[in-house]
Amino acid sequence: MNQLTSKKVLVVGGSSGIGAATAKAFAELGADVLIASRDAAKLAATATGIGKSVSTAVLDSTDTDAVEAFFANAGPFDHVVISAAQTRGGPIRQLELADAYAAMDSKFWGAYRVARAVKITDGGSLTLVSGFLSVRPSKTSVLQGAINAALEALARGLALELSPVRVNTVSPGLIATPLWSKLTEDDRQSMYEGAAARLPARRVGQPEDVANAVVYLASTPFATGSTVLVDGGGAIA
Repeated sequence: MNQLTSKKVLVVGGSSGIGAATAKAFAELGADVLIASRDAAKLAATATGIGKSVSTAVLDSTDTDAVEAFFANAGPFDHVVISAAQTRGGPIRQLELADAYAAMDSKFWGAYRVARAVKITDGGSLTLVSGFLSVRPSKTSVLQGAINAALEALARGLALELSPVRVNTVSPGLIATPLWSKLTEDDRQSMYEGAAARLPARRVGQPEDVANAVVYLASTPFATGSTVLVDGGGAIA
């Protein structure tokens, strides 16, 4: 029997992109998956698209009261994945402080709130999604790199604090997700082609690439306190 069959899995940020691909990967392996995000319509569409045992819950990880109320009545879960985040980038002298605070609140404090409140079975796992800018900084995305590094440090500390629950991080590079949908099709394709030419993998990542790493960490009982790069070699290029 697959070790994920009938396991209860929560994917926070599961309505699109990496989160949706991760939810689909778990569902296809027989898990009972709950996807949570702020957008009920996106959640419903994603659940329908996966077409397996997927349920939905509206949850805003930036709302402390809502997070605590949700987890007071939800769980325990066997595996939890947090990929929810909305962050604005740019040079720090041009990025408004309010936007910087909101980015940190969404990606770092959102994960912190969920980790603080969620109930996970012993031997289960919590996986955070960071980003390769934590180790390969960009002068136009300084804040994102700092947030990602903070998430990875949080996961390592939680691996000690929450033991025997296992805590890990997956760190993606450039992934083709709806994050880039605001670009024109030509500009988006040009960006992808330029990135692929620079990367050792010679391709841009897909959400499924990251989902594979999340499933690997969840299903490997000896993996904890780890950060797995899924960046096409972006950190070394």
